[in-house]
Amino acid sequence: MAAESKTPHSTLDRPTSPGQMFWVFTRMALQGFGGVLPVAQRELVERVRWLDRAQFLELLALSQVLPGPNVVNLSLMVGDRFFGARGAFAACAGMLTLPFVIVIALAAAVGQTQHLPAVAGALRGMALVAGGLVLATAIKLALPQLRGPKASALGLPMLLALIAATVLAVALWRWPLVATLAGLGGFGTAWAAWRLSSLRSDA
Repeated sequence: MAAESKTPHSTLDRPTSPGQMFWVFTRMALQGFGGVLPVAQRELVERVRWLDRAQFLELLALSQVLPGPNVVNLSLMVGDRFFGARGAFAACAGMLTLPFVIVIALAAAVGQTQHLPAVAGALRGMALVAGGLVLATAIKLALPQLRGPKASALGLPMLLALIAATVLAVALWRWPLVATLAGLGGFGTAWAAWRLSSLRSDA
C-alpha cells in the first residue's frame, strides 16, 4: 500500500546545502557551451533530480517572461526554492563566477584570432550545435506535455496551433519578444482559463 501511495514528487531529492547547489550550478554552467538550457534540464531533472519535468517547465516558463537571462532567472528561483536568499545567491554565483572568467579569457583570445579561417569555421560550427541542443531540449520537454492530461484538458489542436504560431512569430515574422508574450501568451492564458472553467462547470 505504501508503494501504491507514492507520488512522483516523493522520489525527488533535494540539495543538502547552498554549497552543493553552488557546485552543481557551476558544473552546469561549465557544460553550457552555446547555452545552458539543455544542460539545465538534464542536470536538474535527470541527474540530481531536484525537480521533476513539470516543475522545471513551470520555473522555465516564469524565467522566460521575467527580465534578464532566463538561465540566471532559473538559477535564482531554484536556489530560493530550497534555501531562500542564501540558495538564490549560491545558485546564481555558481552559474556566473567561473563562466565569467572563462568568457573574458576566450573573448580576448578570439579577438586576436577570429580572422583565421579555422577559428571562423569553428565558431559557425558551434553556433549550429548550440541551435541543435536548444531544439532537442524543446522537443524533449514538449512531447510529454502534448501527450499528458493537460493536452486533453486544454485541447491538443489549440496547443499545436499556439506552438506553430509562436515559431512563425519569432522565426519568420520577427515579432519582438514582448509582443509575442503579450499577444500569443495572453491569448493562450485566456484560452486555458476558459477551457478549464468550462470543464469544471460540466463536471
